[in-house]
Amino acid sequence: MAASPTPKLNANFPSLDALQHLGPFAVALSGGADSTALLIACATRWPGRVHAVHVHHGLQAAADGFEAHCVALCERLHVPLVVQRVNAAHATGESPEDAARQARYRALAEALQNNWGGQMQHMVLAQHADDQAETLLLALSRGAGLPGLACMPAVAQRQGVIYHRPWLDVPGSQLRDALKAAGETWVEDPTNTDTRYTRNRIRATLLPVIEQAFPSFRQTFARSASHAAQAQTLLQEVADLDLQLVGNPPAIKALQQLSQARQSNVLRHWLALEHSQASAAQLQALLVQVKACTTRGHHIDIKVGRGFVRRDGAVLRCYNL
Repeated sequence: MAASPTPKLNANFPSLDALQHLGPFAVALSGGADSTALLIACATRWPGRVHAVHVHHGLQAAADGFEAHCVALCERLHVPLVVQRVNAAHATGESPEDAARQARYRALAEALQNNWGGQMQHMVLAQHADDQAETLLLALSRGAGLPGLACMPAVAQRQGVIYHRPWLDVPGSQLRDALKAAGETWVEDPTNTDTRYTRNRIRATLLPVIEQAFPSFRQTFARSASHAAQAQTLLQEVADLDLQLVGNPPAIKALQQLSQARQSNVLRHWLALEHSQASAAQLQALLVQVKACTTRGHHIDIKVGRGFVRRDGAVLRCYNL
């Protein structure tokens, strides 16, 4: 077992100045290199302020080894640890990666709500510049709009938890180098080399090629994601204003006074408020019907997400199944 970290080891890890203003917070600790580096850096810089949550997915035999590493590390650093066990199996037609991610976020939120007096709101994640680049490439491969291209924000709120990602501009290799320099170990997830998963194929095959052609791709990709996030914020503000203009539920005649781009933007916003989400094809079909709705008898009934958007007199209504 490596020696306990000393304050000078903190110099080996990237800056965590973005977390300086926080009170007590928790680190999401998987046991991999990134989260191990994050916990050591945080616990070294702010002893007594840091807690940890480990999510045991139960999807592979190695999961018990991840937990054992986390328990031993937290005991050595004197960091209180909560282990959350979840069933992350995916349903038919659901992405295994997405199912595991959703289960993980639920578990992290439950850990904060059910431990430490339920007073802790802040969770720190170890996602870094390589993860951000992979996220952007995934979004591009799926034809995502601005919300997808904005990738992962440095700070975000979800299910009552405020998530912080202080290392989105830090290459993953820098974290591993810092651990090696400190004589620290971590656990390698065997699924990280399974190229059946799209993100792993991007990591193993695509990123090395991109780095050869564009050595600064991490910084430029992050800048593009930041531009997309800023543009999405602006679109959200326009959607809020336009929804006040057209009403909720939206009046068809008021919608027709807007450009098609603003109709699309405000309808997406309205549907999100109705807990529905339209595909690009469904939204286009709805826009066509809104434009054509010039007579009292014109019928609108468009499948949207898991429900329908239908004309109800002068307005549109969303009906979820």
